[in-house]
Amino acid sequence: MSSEIRSNIMSEIPEDFIRRKTLVAQNDATMLTNINYGEFGVAITDEPKAHGGQSAGPSPLQAVIGALCGCEGVTFRRTATEMNFQYSKLEFEAGFTIDIRGRMGDRTVRPHFQSVKLSVKVTTPQTPEELQAVIDETEARCPVMNLLQDANVKLDVQWQHIPE
Repeated sequence: MSSEIRSNIMSEIPEDFIRRKTLVAQNDATMLTNINYGEFGVAITDEPKAHGGQSAGPSPLQAVIGALCGCEGVTFRRTATEMNFQYSKLEFEAGFTIDIRGRMGDRTVRPHFQSVKLSVKVTTPQTPEELQAVIDETEARCPVMNLLQDANVKLDVQWQHIPE
């Protein structure tokens, strides 16, 4: 993105609401990419050996789904705190489907997720109705979930109330 475009976009948002994050990454002509998050550590994405990688880390698409779980967790925590909702644990299980023809060059098939399924168990002493209010607000605010929705990924998200 050019600095002029970035400047125009950023000028529309009040400075107090801007957050800037950076990272550096390197790929040495393999399937493996080293990602350095600075003070937050390093990570590796790779492909399974069966797909030409070294199986040294999650695939980039698995990393996105991991980011979805992490983002839902952070957003749920913030929302629960604001709504005085008590809980002791979130447990995530996630999966996705892709049509590999897209990443193999068939431009009629999108190369990213066809569908994502997410199951979240919430252990809480509060009522299912109170939980639903936090869920509704969390899903509206979660940046990664909204990114997937905006990409027209079919999302199947199931929340389960686990009484304490």
